[in-house]
Amino acid sequence: MSSGIAYAICSMSDIPSQRARGFQLVRLDEDGTERPWSIVVVRWGRQVFGYVNKCPHDGVNLDWERNQFLDPNGMRIMCGKHGALFELGTGICVEGPCKGRSLQPIALSIVDNDICVSGVTLAEDDEEDQAPAGQEAAG
Repeated sequence: MSSGIAYAICSMSDIPSQRARGFQLVRLDEDGTERPWSIVVVRWGRQVFGYVNKCPHDGVNLDWERNQFLDPNGMRIMCGKHGALFELGTGICVEGPCKGRSLQPIALSIVDNDICVSGVTLAEDDEEDQAPAGQEAAG
């Protein structure tokens, strides 16, 4: 059973409206194996959409240049390698070599103005070893 944990990955203000940004996260598999997990988050006003940063055509990252995910008009996600175009809200490819296929969606939510990812377990830094905010470590 899922614990329903949501992991804040950035603030809403970190991504301007009608822009996209990539994040390199580390996901824990069910057996505890850490795996790199590259995702893209698109913000459109108060809505956010998240997808795995991988083109269904040949598995390459979508951004050909860091955080360059959108087409020149800013209306679709574009794969920088072969120019496939994907709808922002659905991730469905509407033009290009993988037409009709989809990006893998990621569950996102907005909690206290933070964009959070849920439905996965992320590897986090051990916070038990650190002093709580505002307190100095004993020493």
